[in-house]
Amino acid sequence: MPISFANIPQNIKVPLYWVEVDPSMAGLPTINLRALLVGVKIAAGDATDDIAIPIGSQAQADQAFGEGSELSRMFKAFFANNFANEVWGLPAKETTGAADATGTITVTTVPSAAGTIHLYIAGDHVPVNVATTDTIDTIAAAIADAINADVTLPVTAVAAAAVVTLTSVFKGINANEISVSMNYYGSRGGEQTPVGLGITLPATGFLTGGVGTPDFTNAILNLGEEPFEYVAMPYTDSNSLFAWDQEFGFTDQGRWGWQRELFGHVFSAKRGLYADLLLFGDQYNSGVESIMGFEVPSPSPSFEWAAAYTAKAQRALINDPARPLQALTLNQIKAAPIHQRFDFVELNSLASNGLAIQKIGSDNQPMIAREQTTYQLNLYGQPDDAYELVTTLATLAKVLRNQKYAITSKYPRHKLADDGTKFGPGQAIVTPGIIKAELISEYQQDMYNGLVENLAAYKAHLIVERDPNDPNRANVLYPPDLINQLRIFAVLAQFRLQYDRGIDTAIIGQAQPPFNAASGA
Repeated sequence: MPISFANIPQNIKVPLYWVEVDPSMAGLPTINLRALLVGVKIAAGDATDDIAIPIGSQAQADQAFGEGSELSRMFKAFFANNFANEVWGLPAKETTGAADATGTITVTTVPSAAGTIHLYIAGDHVPVNVATTDTIDTIAAAIADAINADVTLPVTAVAAAAVVTLTSVFKGINANEISVSMNYYGSRGGEQTPVGLGITLPATGFLTGGVGTPDFTNAILNLGEEPFEYVAMPYTDSNSLFAWDQEFGFTDQGRWGWQRELFGHVFSAKRGLYADLLLFGDQYNSGVESIMGFEVPSPSPSFEWAAAYTAKAQRALINDPARPLQALTLNQIKAAPIHQRFDFVELNSLASNGLAIQKIGSDNQPMIAREQTTYQLNLYGQPDDAYELVTTLATLAKVLRNQKYAITSKYPRHKLADDGTKFGPGQAIVTPGIIKAELISEYQQDMYNGLVENLAAYKAHLIVERDPNDPNRANVLYPPDLINQLRIFAVLAQFRLQYDRGIDTAIIGQAQPPFNAASGA
């Protein structure tokens, strides 16, 4: 029987019409590229520690992880930047001995004119109206009441003797990322301290005293083989980054390793001074982790920066993994004041030392400038740019998935023969030549979709052969030329005050096309 049937028996005797359906030539590769947000929940959340769950709305995030928790706030930032793609939450178990962060707001003098205190907690506006008849105690109480009235804030407040004590609702080192500031938009934005009012904020501008970093061992183990393509992981200590690099890296057990083939990326963010971020970037070297550096005075917490960065990356890379992420705005993330932002030299140096960078757009919101990974060196410690950009692995994952789909759909139960073997049409047989033709056809489709380039060179370097020691195995050397991005547009403006009329007129005349009498041109 020349045609290879998968289900209809060769010896069937019962008449008449029997059909089996084969989808191998019909489908298109589809995969749901999920995002995963990792953070700390609070006791009010009903989710189980270290177990990832799908989240479809902010209300679900608040119920699962507790309003004001790190993870709930991350979802708030995520949904502000991505409303269309699937996202899950992974509540990491709070470590033993973890402590919350605290800070104080002290009212020292009453205002001489009525007005509004424009307070900002973790970048969220908390307005408090005051009058000349208020005492310092009543003003402090009003501040505490305004903070506690907004249950989405990551702090609670208690007022006593003109002092407002703020306490983070979750414990851990990232509670120190909660900022306390005033008048973010300044007098030009209609925000200024009421005349005569004396008020002091935490000396550093942030809560302090938060202690504890989650142990991600069980959380990562519980992910199993569930695919998660874009992970927002807001902890940048060495242990956390190592754990997630091992899970998503290129080792045998990693998601980019040959056994699992799940792929994926890890996104984070780190606040710091320029010199500190430069030293930080030099410590790491992972092709699957991208950490965005940002300025200390930004009111938005690093875990919200990480969530916003992940959200925009997921939304853009699902549409086209090869397009650069530059110029994508991080909505509702508050940038540092103008005079405290990184300049060109600083941004360029940070990107050269393994950190993703951001710039401020015309709308005064941060936008991605370069989606750098921490990868900088090869195995011998020599400078290497193979994995320096998120788009490289994102594009490679797409073409490998396309290839895997084509092979597993079209040749799931085929026999393998040498090139030149004479077999009947319809037989479930492949040869190295047939496989090579399939890979070239797939490459042409990927090129049409803007993922790869240089088909001629690909054909010249592509090798498909039967394994000399295993006749049931086909070996492939697959050499795709991944498409690149327009990231730098350099212009040499070689101006003139006036062209040499004699020489240039002659050149222009030589360049004119011949007159076509038939067309009149």
